[in-house]
Amino acid sequence: MVSVHRQAGGSDREPGRRTAPVFAPGPDGLAHLELVLNGAYPFPGFMGREDAESIEVRGRLLDGRPWPVPVTLEVPEGLAGEDRLILTDPEGAPLAELAVGEHWKGSEGDEAAPVVHRLAGDVTMSRPAMYGALRELRVTPAEVRAQRELDPTAHQPLLAVVTDRPLHHRALHQIRAEADALGRDGGRAEVLVIIDVPLEDEGAASAVLAAEPLLPPRSVFVVATLPRSGRRGSGPFGGEWTERDAALAAHVAAAYGATHMLLEAGGRGPEVERVMALRPPLTVLDPEPWRYDSGEELWKPFTSVDPGRARREPSDDEVENELAHGRELPSWFTPARVGAELARLRPARTERGLTLLFTGLSGSGKSTIARGVCDGIRRAGRPVTLLDGDVVRRMLSKGLTFSREDRELNIRRIGYVASEINRHGGVAVCAPIAPYEAGRAEVRAMVEEFGDFFLVHVATPLEVCEARDRKGLYAEARAGRIPDFTGISGPYEEPVDADLVVDTVDADPAESVAAVMAALREGGWLPDPTST
Repeated sequence: MVSVHRQAGGSDREPGRRTAPVFAPGPDGLAHLELVLNGAYPFPGFMGREDAESIEVRGRLLDGRPWPVPVTLEVPEGLAGEDRLILTDPEGAPLAELAVGEHWKGSEGDEAAPVVHRLAGDVTMSRPAMYGALRELRVTPAEVRAQRELDPTAHQPLLAVVTDRPLHHRALHQIRAEADALGRDGGRAEVLVIIDVPLEDEGAASAVLAAEPLLPPRSVFVVATLPRSGRRGSGPFGGEWTERDAALAAHVAAAYGATHMLLEAGGRGPEVERVMALRPPLTVLDPEPWRYDSGEELWKPFTSVDPGRARREPSDDEVENELAHGRELPSWFTPARVGAELARLRPARTERGLTLLFTGLSGSGKSTIARGVCDGIRRAGRPVTLLDGDVVRRMLSKGLTFSREDRELNIRRIGYVASEINRHGGVAVCAPIAPYEAGRAEVRAMVEEFGDFFLVHVATPLEVCEARDRKGLYAEARAGRIPDFTGISGPYEEPVDADLVVDTVDADPAESVAAVMAALREGGWLPDPTST
């Protein structure tokens, strides 16, 4: 639910003028707003329906200019009739005033989807933003261009390297090679590294900055937040880019004065030809692949390496696995400085916060298994807190009903407490019913800001749970005396993303506990007692 309130006008307001409601946009809306206000976008504000639909269909604005992504502001229905809006950061600090020129709505192309309300119009900055990670590096395009104009030696092309992930040896070799190839008069192109991070955290920024000594001299770093709705994944390993994501990055890079762009996406970027088909205002490079020559112990262009000696980069999953188990990343793959920073960002799992969420029907055995797992984690030497469903209902969520809305609120409260436990490196074991996929996903998102998430589905069938019925709840539900009872009069959405599934029908609880403990040890969250 979005909280909206009204802010009184200042001394420059017309006498008697109605105050404007205050609204904090979502992550993509805030990202668009910052890029409008800092001049990275060539627009005075948010787009209306016709421009947005033209971009979706043709990749162009109505006036014919190429543009890859609609720049729109989604708002709750209650704001649909407003003519002015004060836009704030998540902490409530005013950023800009929107003069609403159009209200439009749609269902994102899916007739079954909820109607989405959007407002269009010009924005006027209220004050410079203070919210957001690495604010000191969020330099505007105009500032970067002005700095280059003051430098009498800045006559070379400007290569923008856009990245949301660390720069390992392969990427660093490609950047240096492209900068040399683009240089004029025996020189080298200048390099501008645009680090794309979420507004609320630093992402891979510190690991990118750790590579500075290995980049061409006088390379410049700036931080920006590009809308992330089209990308999957985040954090220190970056996300997957679409053609439109890459083309938007190219427009932003061009605003900084770049003549060429290299997108470092770890091999998960879109085809450059398809990005260039969207007509970005600079040249998007398609760098020659590089491989590590294990014979010469050098990184070289792929065509110069004997296939029998070519070693590929580790995948993100392989890198994560090495870090998760506290192992040092190999020096042939990444500079020591970058590896050390990644180890700080992603410490061994035995040092990370962890939330185990047990989900299943009432009577499935969740609480019994969760208590046994807590005992095992405690014996392994890690601090652990049990958030059992019934206990949480009596203490944290007393007064809530079993309606869908209150169930979701109960799960959110559990997720918040678990995330705070994770923030300080502890383990939270949660054993609610958690019947809805959306609620479980929300818990995952909350706890993964600070730690890891492990979902256990206790998949005991309904008829077995009902036969146990130690508390008599199923009988009460069958008699109609308990409304919205999961499995009887309320739904249970079985998880499709469980990390582990256990079935207690023919298993002793100790066996299920042992299965969970084995998975935690194998994943690196608990020390392996057999290793010394």
